[in-house]
Amino acid sequence: MIKAVLFDLDGTLLPMDQDLFVKAYISTMAAHLLPHGYESKALIQALSMGTEAMYGNDGSKTNEECFWDAFNQVFQQDCRKDMPVFDEYYRTGFQMVKEKCGFAPEASSVLQAVKKKGLLPVLATNPLFPAIATHSRVRWAGLQPEDFFHITTYENSHFCKPTAAYYREILDYLSLSPESCLMVGNDAAEDLAAMEVGISCFLLTDCLINRNGRDTHDVPQGSFSQLMAFIENL
Repeated sequence: MIKAVLFDLDGTLLPMDQDLFVKAYISTMAAHLLPHGYESKALIQALSMGTEAMYGNDGSKTNEECFWDAFNQVFQQDCRKDMPVFDEYYRTGFQMVKEKCGFAPEASSVLQAVKKKGLLPVLATNPLFPAIATHSRVRWAGLQPEDFFHITTYENSHFCKPTAAYYREILDYLSLSPESCLMVGNDAAEDLAAMEVGISCFLLTDCLINRNGRDTHDVPQGSFSQLMAFIENL
């Protein structure tokens, strides 16, 4: 019996073209940080190294710690002293990135359907961002952070998608078996990785990503209306 529904965010609850999103994210951050001594080329290198470090996290640190350890290597200083500057960016310049995202009113309806059935809604978004950024993207989707029982961010996670360890960490937090969870996402690699630990999946195809051409014929899939019907039949 399903007890929790795990939702991806980017491309699922929040429609987007990831390439456009990342380009806008980097350009707005670079513009905000340049007056504070962060040269754009070095910043892009630091962001890349930080992201790579999080993807390679072995679980010995939080993703946040992995990110900043790698980021600091580029600038050869503890850049966390400038956290207020980074937080200011997420409150201001980052908000312009919303223009590169779409909006799916069905996302709210699906979430309400999950709650109506007494299931736990969990935001299982790849934890590459701090909570302040993730919560903003939740609001861009017309939702509130409080709508979710748990949200994965770089502060509270030790792994990333598509590792099985990422999903095991969520299961441990929820104290639930894989069989009692459903993962909803749009990425055939990152989100369907939940199947490796025994979590069933629904592949939302509105912003489908399947870069490796994975065969998904045996995975329940479809649009928001089909997802709604699937949840109603749980």
